[in-house]
Amino acid sequence: MPVVSVGMPLGSGCSTCGYCGPLGERSSTETSFKKAGFIASQLSCEVYQKMIYRGWRRSGTYCYAPDLRRSCCPQYTIRLDAIAFKPSRSQRKLINRWNHFVMQGSKSETSDSLLLQGISSVPMLATRPFKSEGNASKRDPPNFSLSTSIHAAESNFISANAVARHKFEVTLEPSTYSEEKYALYLLYQREIHHDPHNTPEDFKRFLVKSPLINEPIPYTANAPDHLPSQYGSFHQMYRLDGELIAMGVIDILPECVSSVYFIYNPKHDKFSLGKLSALREASLAREIHDAGAVTVTSLAMGFYIHSCPKMKYKGGYSPSYLADPEEFTWFPLADCVPQLEKFRYAAFVHPEHSLEGSQDPGEAPPVRVSEELLNEVMIIYSMQQGVISIIPINSSHRWNDEYNREEILSCVDALGDELSREIIFR
Repeated sequence: MPVVSVGMPLGSGCSTCGYCGPLGERSSTETSFKKAGFIASQLSCEVYQKMIYRGWRRSGTYCYAPDLRRSCCPQYTIRLDAIAFKPSRSQRKLINRWNHFVMQGSKSETSDSLLLQGISSVPMLATRPFKSEGNASKRDPPNFSLSTSIHAAESNFISANAVARHKFEVTLEPSTYSEEKYALYLLYQREIHHDPHNTPEDFKRFLVKSPLINEPIPYTANAPDHLPSQYGSFHQMYRLDGELIAMGVIDILPECVSSVYFIYNPKHDKFSLGKLSALREASLAREIHDAGAVTVTSLAMGFYIHSCPKMKYKGGYSPSYLADPEEFTWFPLADCVPQLEKFRYAAFVHPEHSLEGSQDPGEAPPVRVSEELLNEVMIIYSMQQGVISIIPINSSHRWNDEYNREEILSCVDALGDELSREIIFR
């Protein structure tokens, strides 16, 4: 039986910005705008897939569509082609550095071990990075496989006779609460974002609750045990010697793996675990695809913000594409950069709509939605004994209230015709 997508429409709004303020702080004024919001009771994975490709993202069950035209730091939807992706030399070095640490330990650990054995000096074989020869591409060395390398130091993948200094495990589990996860979240928020005030309910609302309904992934053959069997929301758990050192919050959808958030223990900061997580998530998308779920081809990396260094790093994963903020068609990131350098707000299909300067251009003209579409957008009228009755939204009591009507129109406009027909409002 198909999953019914249900939620409550919300209108436009604004808030302070977390991208252009001082490190760990938000802007002093409300300069980040959204076109519409949506509190989702439940969503099919296919519907949410379509939403993120129209510029929406979720924070728990709250979904929102940024207003790039008005915001100080426009947030462009970015996706990485996980099938064509070839890690750069620096990205390969990150993987190799972490694997070397897991298998052989740090220099201090090695030195301590030698001292315990009474050995003062032992010649070590240096692990040299691959050097390309002739016309070989530096981005695509022979014998390098992302999926093989990303799993090379995991306890479930190393050979039985291999000896590792540390036990490294990565597992996928449903998006659920635990004290262990909450403790890591508190540490990360306090040390990285200077945000010491977070309750268990804050954590649940932000990173545990999800409106996505799990649905089977249609693999064409038996998938390896480490791959998920269902689309839905997951926590990707990183453990080192039994300790939870990092957690990725991800949605696995019919066309992509979607990055939601990533937290880690700052004591491992030197290993760039955030960048490693993006490589692992790109590998996960590729592995799901190769196991027979061929529609999964991308890593949805959230938002690319050209003016924000801490979000600009996403452009280092290639080939990546940005969604046009008006037509939601995809453009290679490299082709977008000249406009992003020139304009605060860049429209790729209609460059004449691009805007320079930081001044807010003000509200757009009132949203107009055809009567024909409104007759096809449904809202819950009643629920009795498990039976839901729906009516056209322009026949509901909410439509008669001007404020509610504006919220509905904003949400329908941001969702687009197709999604507005697929979602039942409440």
